[in-house]
Amino acid sequence: QVHLVESGGGLVQAGGSLRLSCAASGGRVSGATLGWYRQAPGKQRSLVAHITNDGNTAYIESVKGRFTISRDNAENTVYLQMNSLKPEDAAVYYCNYLFGRYNFWGQGTQVTVSS
Repeated sequence: QVHLVESGGGLVQAGGSLRLSCAASGGRVSGATLGWYRQAPGKQRSLVAHITNDGNTAYIESVKGRFTISRDNAENTVYLQMNSLKPEDAAVYYCNYLFGRYNFWGQGTQVTVSS
């Protein structure tokens, strides 16, 4: 069982930045694909970005050029740097660990963007 804890959410003005962190315990993140998802009120949870163990990244179109996902296997942590935030980025952001049949989620961190 891998336990994921997100942090770094908060309230920011449009155009501002936040850096989310997700620390894993109970297992190593090396080998896993790590992702950030978000869920806004009334909407389904959806992928924002992910990073493979090889460091390959993928982003949804709406965050390309603004968000950067990175990982530190030694620190057992994945990050999401969010710049130029927009009101439509507001959501609960969840960290995900995927390795074979093992799929774990964090509890989420709230991101609020004021216009």
